[in-house]
Amino acid sequence: MQIKEIDYKAGEQNLKGYLVYNKKGIEKRPAILVVHDWNGCDEFVKHKAQLIAEIGYVGFAVDMYGNGQIGQNDEDKSQLMDNLLENRILIQERMLAALNTVKILDQVDSEKIGTIGYCFGGLCALDLARSGAAIKGVCCFHGVLTPPTGLSKNNIKAKILALQGYNDPFVPFEQIKNFAQEMSNAKVDWQLHMYGQARHSFTKQNPPGKGEGIQYNEPADKRSWRLMKDFLAEIF
Repeated sequence: MQIKEIDYKAGEQNLKGYLVYNKKGIEKRPAILVVHDWNGCDEFVKHKAQLIAEIGYVGFAVDMYGNGQIGQNDEDKSQLMDNLLENRILIQERMLAALNTVKILDQVDSEKIGTIGYCFGGLCALDLARSGAAIKGVCCFHGVLTPPTGLSKNNIKAKILALQGYNDPFVPFEQIKNFAQEMSNAKVDWQLHMYGQARHSFTKQNPPGKGEGIQYNEPADKRSWRLMKDFLAEIF
């Protein structure tokens, strides 16, 4: 397995991505952008990029905060995340920068790129699709589903898979209902799967933050990963 740090930019902001691919074979292959939660581009998301590479794709862990920053405590993480949530155009710009970086890599089939994201990263992945970017699909794990305001609502080219916990207090049913309506209005090929007894961050064995609404759920973790693999096989 080949692993490289990739320096790239969005405007004047320096970003550090994490590239993983199987060295065997010289053929170009599909790539998956893997987007972190509020922690930043940490070992969890880098490990997911490695698992993506083991499936046979190119994995690229995206840096949304810049310079590879990782939040050191809950307050720090909230500030880093909120700085972007308050500027959704900036989120799209940084996602597009990652996409454009990956598209020109020698190992990548530029016509076959998708993205997966966790929590905050799920929102980022969805916002890339909302930008109208030419990606094949988005898989959102326990993500925030609210759309940005003032941007195009009918520009989504990607297929969408949202994987949510039924007991996630951070994504109430009203948000889920509005997301379903948004996707339907945009005539998107979309899916929504909910996991019983699952709370927020159900894929993380050491979930971010504390509280009753955040908890690892092994069955939901395993089932959602299998569903993601089926989804990627379909879109590529």
